[in-house]
Amino acid sequence: MIAKHIDKLAPSGIRQFFDLVLGMPEVISLGVGEPDFVTPWRIREKAITSLEEGFTSYTSNSGLFCLREGISEHLNKKYNLAYSPKDNILITVGVSEGLDLALRAILEPKDSVIVVTPYYVAYPAMVEINHGRPLFLKTRAEEGFKINLKDLKELLKHNPKAMILNYPANPTGVTYAKDELKAIWKLLAKTETFLITDEVYDELTYDGRHCPFASLDKKAKERTILLNGFSKGHAMTGFRVGYACADKKIIDAMTKIHSFSMLCGPIIGQMAAVEALLAKREVQTMVRAYRQRRDFMVRELNRLGLKTNKPSGAFYCFSNVSTEAMDFAKSLLFQEKVAVVPGAGFGSEFNQYIRISYANSLDNLKEAVIRIERFLNKQNGTNQKNSGR
Repeated sequence: MIAKHIDKLAPSGIRQFFDLVLGMPEVISLGVGEPDFVTPWRIREKAITSLEEGFTSYTSNSGLFCLREGISEHLNKKYNLAYSPKDNILITVGVSEGLDLALRAILEPKDSVIVVTPYYVAYPAMVEINHGRPLFLKTRAEEGFKINLKDLKELLKHNPKAMILNYPANPTGVTYAKDELKAIWKLLAKTETFLITDEVYDELTYDGRHCPFASLDKKAKERTILLNGFSKGHAMTGFRVGYACADKKIIDAMTKIHSFSMLCGPIIGQMAAVEALLAKREVQTMVRAYRQRRDFMVRELNRLGLKTNKPSGAFYCFSNVSTEAMDFAKSLLFQEKVAVVPGAGFGSEFNQYIRISYANSLDNLKEAVIRIERFLNKQNGTNQKNSGR
C-alpha cells in the first residue's frame, strides 16, 4: 500500500525520542531546536493588526511582493547580494518547504546529493523522498566538524547533482569564514554541482560575520539556491515563513511546484515577516542572550568531562558522552528529568554524542547542569562499584 521509498524511510530520531518526553512533569528540555523567546512584540502586533485589517486571503504564489522587496533590500544591505524581488525570490512555508522544492526542482531519480554529517535529520530523508541518493561527507570532532577538502574532492568524483550545506550548522553550531567557503567553492566550481545552502541561523552567528555562499562571486551565486527564513533568528517558528533565492529558472521551477502543492505561504505570517526585517534591535538582544548561554554551557559541559567544541553559531552544543548516547539520554531523562537528543539521529557514527540546545533560560540551564552533574556522579559511582573499587 505504501510507496517503497517511503516505507523504508526511518522516522525522525529526534521525534522518536521526544515522544518519551511528552507529558513528563518537571522536565528541563534541552532538545527541541526552537527559540525559547516569544516572538518580539512589534512582530506579533503586526500580525494582530493584519488580521484586524482583514488580511486573510491567499497571496500570489511567489508571496507578498512587499516581503520579497524587503528581503531583497535586506540581503543587499547586509551582504551585498542582489536578488530581484520579481524573478529571484520565492516565499516558502518555512525553510523545510524551501528544501523540498529545491530538491524537487533539480533532482532526477537516482541523482546523488552530498549531505554533510552530522546533519539535520531532514536532509537525507528529503533527498530520499525526492528519489535521490544521499552521499555522506563525514566530518570529525578533531577537525572541528568542518568539511575536509580531500574528502569533498573524493565525493565530487561521483558527479553529485547537489550538495546541501547548512551553516551555522545544526547540530554542531559550526560555521565557515569566507576563506573556508572559497576553498570549498574552488573544488565545486570545477563541477556542475548545485549548492543548496540552509542559512536559517545566519543571524545567530557569534564569532565573526556570516558570509552567504552566494556572495563569493557571480558563478557561485548562479549555482547556489539560498534558503533562509524567520524561525530561528526572529523566534517565529509558528509563523512558518521562509524564502528561497536563486537563478530565475530555478525559482520558476520551484514556484511551479509550490503553486500546485502549497499554493502560498500564510498571509499573516508574511505580513509579520515584513515587520521582522526591521526588528534588528530585538534580534541583537536575543543574540547577546544566546552568546552568554553558549559560553556558560560550553564551559560547564567541558568541566563535567563532556567534551564539547565551542559552537560559532546556532544554539546547540554537540557533546561527546563516551558511551552509547541513547542509553545515556534515556537514563538522564528518567533519573534527572533533563531531555537531550541522542546523536545517532544526526548520523549513525555519532552514537556517542548528544545534542544540547541552549535555547532556554539561563536559570534553567544552570539547573540542568546541576542535574547532569548529579547524574554523572551517580554513573561514575556505579562504574567504580562494578569495577570493585
